[in-house]
Amino acid sequence: MNRTIPLLFLCLAASFFANAQTSPTTQPYGKIDIADLELKSCDFEKDANAMVLFDKANAYYDANLDLAMERHKRIKIFNDNGKNKANIRIEYTSGNHYEYITGIQAQTINMVDGKAEITRLDKKLIYTERIDKLRSALVFSMPNVKAGSIIEYKYLWNTNSISNFPDWYFQDKIPTRYSEFTTRIPDFMYFKIKNNINQPLVTSTRTGQGRSTGIGNDAISYSLDVETRGLANINSLPDEPYMSSDADNLQSIVYHLTSITPIGTLHKSFSDTWAKVGGILADDEDFGLQLKRKLSGEDAIIAKAKSLPNPIDKVEYIFNEVKNNIKWNGVDRWYTNDGTVAAWEKKTGNSAEVNLILYHLLKQSGVKAYPMVVSTRDHGKVTRYYTFLYQFNRAVVYVDLGMDNTLVLDATSKYNTYNETPANLLNSDGLYIDKENKKYDIIYLINQSPVRQVTVINADIKTDGKMDGTAQIHSFGYNRINSIKHFKTDGEKKYTEFLRDNNNSLKISQLKFENMEADTLPLMQNINFNLDLTGSDDNYIYFNANLFTALRNNPFLNTSRTTDIEFGYLNNYALRATFKIPANYKVDALPKSVNMVMPDSSITFKRIVVSDGEMIAVRYNIDYKKSTFEKENYPEFYDFCKKMYEMLNEQIVLKKS
Repeated sequence: MNRTIPLLFLCLAASFFANAQTSPTTQPYGKIDIADLELKSCDFEKDANAMVLFDKANAYYDANLDLAMERHKRIKIFNDNGKNKANIRIEYTSGNHYEYITGIQAQTINMVDGKAEITRLDKKLIYTERIDKLRSALVFSMPNVKAGSIIEYKYLWNTNSISNFPDWYFQDKIPTRYSEFTTRIPDFMYFKIKNNINQPLVTSTRTGQGRSTGIGNDAISYSLDVETRGLANINSLPDEPYMSSDADNLQSIVYHLTSITPIGTLHKSFSDTWAKVGGILADDEDFGLQLKRKLSGEDAIIAKAKSLPNPIDKVEYIFNEVKNNIKWNGVDRWYTNDGTVAAWEKKTGNSAEVNLILYHLLKQSGVKAYPMVVSTRDHGKVTRYYTFLYQFNRAVVYVDLGMDNTLVLDATSKYNTYNETPANLLNSDGLYIDKENKKYDIIYLINQSPVRQVTVINADIKTDGKMDGTAQIHSFGYNRINSIKHFKTDGEKKYTEFLRDNNNSLKISQLKFENMEADTLPLMQNINFNLDLTGSDDNYIYFNANLFTALRNNPFLNTSRTTDIEFGYLNNYALRATFKIPANYKVDALPKSVNMVMPDSSITFKRIVVSDGEMIAVRYNIDYKKSTFEKENYPEFYDFCKKMYEMLNEQIVLKKS
């Protein structure tokens, strides 16, 4: 029986090449329509700098059951701003020859004297960049690229794992005229498919081709499942305010091999459980086997931690020791590259090295800690029912303090704190590894406590149309972290500009911070300011109470939206302001007190404005009950924000009496 299976796959491979067809919306390599060379813009996205004319791939198994994919991509460059699309980078997993790329061809086509002129890429200019021990990239720049050029390239991607079926992204960051993905899969291979396609397929064919091989009683019958999917006129994925990663939103299709049942043999399952993935991590040389490696000078740190009275003190001390003594090199990986020992000695490492060092020191100090793998916001959310290790890109530490008190620690950023799960890990899953008890659990990372920002203003309105006052900003949780990071990264001058919020009439004469080094206390920013009340004249004074809130400008100006709004956590903003009315002036117009609520109660906006003739008191409060707003409900979200920001910027009017 085993002798006949290679024959089966020889037939499969022959079938692939015999049935390969050219779609009417694609063309063979090197054949170019003059109309495409003359094309000046994208018909369905006029302001695009470049466009994918077509992106076509065929994924199949060869006679040895090795997986391969042929890909051919063609791009039109409309103007100089689109020329960066001629810099090609193809990343792949090169470690242990897990994936490899062959047969690269690339060329640029220009219109010269009414004819197509081809400039082929010199293969000597294709550079292999080693990213780390497991990842590499083929990098090259297309030759002779100018406005109006067409570039194209093709290659053969291979992998030595039958379960490593390639993902396919129909959508790009530039518009795509046509994208097509064909798969050829024997009927004894079973896949789970994650389909993220939100527009109609223009090509959708599926055929089952009967096959048989062998003679008499040894004859084997099987079916080859050939499926082609194609999308046309796919808009680019925009960068929208508060969207999650590109990977979460690009139209795509993902295959996950669950089992294979060759005819006449035992069934074999490829449907990994998270427990199996966790077990693999626990035994991996670049993950689990790094956890117990002794670090130089660790004894003093561990002794100091053990002398502290309770686990939370140990956590705070060791977290700050690691954060302040080893620098993250900016590389996110779930696995180590140089190893924890070398990273500790060099005082720099990737995210796995930094945080596995943190885990090791916590564990040795008696803290109930576990290594965990997560996915950062820009990498994309983890899908629970797809047990793929590649869904993760960072290692962190999970700490169980008991009584439902848990922490997720990440020492890669000097602005992270031990008592807040980093915001860029929220609303996704993490997998923690407890090898001793053979427990490997998926945990949803979420922060359900509202993150507050309170601004308190006390100011005097002057008869000369000026305002003098003080402001105090109380920043809690992530707002505290963001403010400190902004200040320390950009410096006081730029941070002061940020507080002014593009208001050239506002001058800050003094800025002082309190609690900047105390992770458990809110950050206090004390501000002295003066403001020229532009628009005022001899009879009227106009001013807006909405100062130092960062809520002057509405980020949701587009009437339509293609992605969900992902704030990450619940927000609560409050403004408490008191303004003294100058002598010989009276209130002419006050904004009305309002209480506005979203139809689903997900956002509330309250405004109270009152005056006793001498003082004006203003209270604003915005409370977000959800951290994610689905794109399907964007119209009502847009309308709410439009009204809310208009109300936030309404003027108070004083009139000379």
